[in-house]
Amino acid sequence: MDIMTILGVVLAFASILGGQALEGGHAGSIMQLTAFVIVMGGTIGAICVQNPLSVVIKSISMLSLALLNPKQDLKGDIARIIDLANLSRKQGLLALESKLKDIKDPFLRKGIQLIVDGTDAKLVSEILEVEVEHHEEEGVTAAKVYEAAGGYAPTVGILGAVLGLIHVMENLADPSKLGGGIAVAFVATVYGVGAANLLFLPIANKLKLKLKYQAANRTMIITGLAGLAQGENPRLLQEKLEGYLSASEREQAKPKGK
Repeated sequence: MDIMTILGVVLAFASILGGQALEGGHAGSIMQLTAFVIVMGGTIGAICVQNPLSVVIKSISMLSLALLNPKQDLKGDIARIIDLANLSRKQGLLALESKLKDIKDPFLRKGIQLIVDGTDAKLVSEILEVEVEHHEEEGVTAAKVYEAAGGYAPTVGILGAVLGLIHVMENLADPSKLGGGIAVAFVATVYGVGAANLLFLPIANKLKLKLKYQAANRTMIITGLAGLAQGENPRLLQEKLEGYLSASEREQAKPKGK
């Protein structure tokens, strides 16, 4: 679970509701089903017009990436690659085939399989780089759905405000109906601006950030596999791969006493 995403959403809404309470208001005053239907329905409709079905479905499936923290063990990947490099140095690249069943990461397993099949190191890198680029591009396209929603929601909120004011103007002779129309007008704007800036845009940016982390991890794996295929010295290859670690991770990776 990505605690920062959950904490951010809770803090944002708690601050808004808390501020409303401090001003003497109550939560019920901003709970308007009509405004919600206008803003969310209009925003989702605009998203469906803009994007093909496959992209919309992909964006929904990627929502879990914003809420969860996929395990990315860079140090573990480095250790695994170095173990394979030591094995291939002693027994040859074909010896790596016996280790394929123990590799859970499909991306790493694919790279090892290409090496075992005798694929040139440069071609291995090119094949895997294409996969990384496609995965990141596909993910960014899905993330842009939330970015677009962040652009549409405030505008649809204004549309809801105008509709509410029209309702007010139509019922000027009946004061009992004025309150509801005015409430929808203002609450629709709140929903539109709030949904854009507290949900849609932050989710889009969080997804893009996590996609970059995933791409960086896979780039490290490609570098390691290329070195493995070329028969690089395992110790030097480890030094190269540890350059992908953060400063704190590099310190932790150092043997004790050094």
